[in-house]
Amino acid sequence: MLDAPHLSSLLATFSVNMMIIGVGTAIFTTSLQNMEFSLGSMQLGPVTLLGTRVVAALIALLVTAALYLFLYRTPPGKAIRAVANNRAAAELMGIPSTQTLALSFGIGTMLAALSGGLIATFFSFTILSGAVYELKSFVIVVLGGLGNPTGALLGGLILGALEGIVPVFIPVSWVPVIEFVLFVLILLVRPSGILGER
Repeated sequence: MLDAPHLSSLLATFSVNMMIIGVGTAIFTTSLQNMEFSLGSMQLGPVTLLGTRVVAALIALLVTAALYLFLYRTPPGKAIRAVANNRAAAELMGIPSTQTLALSFGIGTMLAALSGGLIATFFSFTILSGAVYELKSFVIVVLGGLGNPTGALLGGLILGALEGIVPVFIPVSWVPVIEFVLFVLILLVRPSGILGER
C-alpha cells in the first residue's frame, strides 16, 4: 500500500484498524481493564502529583526530544521529512521513498504503542479506547500543521492546556466541544495549521 493513492491507503488503514478491534473484542471483550501499577505520589504545594503521571510525563518529554533530534539531526530523519514534504522531489534526490515510508510507519507504530502503554498506567481502558485518542491526535496534527513535528508538539500542548484549564470554569463535558470548535476555526482560518506552510 506504500505506492497506493492516499485514499486507498487511508481506507486500508481503517480496515486493518476495524479488524484489530474485532479480534480484540472477541478475545478480550469490551470490559474495562486496569493495570495495578503505582509509584506513590508527591506533594508540590497544594498540588498532589501521582508518581505514574510524573514518570509518564518525563518519558514523553525524553521521547519527544529524541524524536526531534532524530528527525532534524540524522540522515534517516531528514529523509523522512523530505519525503513527507515532497515525495517526488525526494526521489529525484536519491532518497528511497518506499523504505523511508516504511521506516516512518514503524516509528509511528512504536510511538503509538508507547503512548498506549503510558496512558494505561493511570486510566482504565478497553479495546475501544483508542478511538478517543485517534480523534485527539487528528485534531493535534491539524492544529499544528501536517508534516510538521514541531507543530504537532505545539498542537498537543494547546489541547493539553485546554483539557486542564477549561474544566476549571465550565463542566468537563464541554471540553470536546471546545476542542472541535477550535479545530474547525483553524481549518477555516489557516487550513495548513498553526506552523504549516501557507
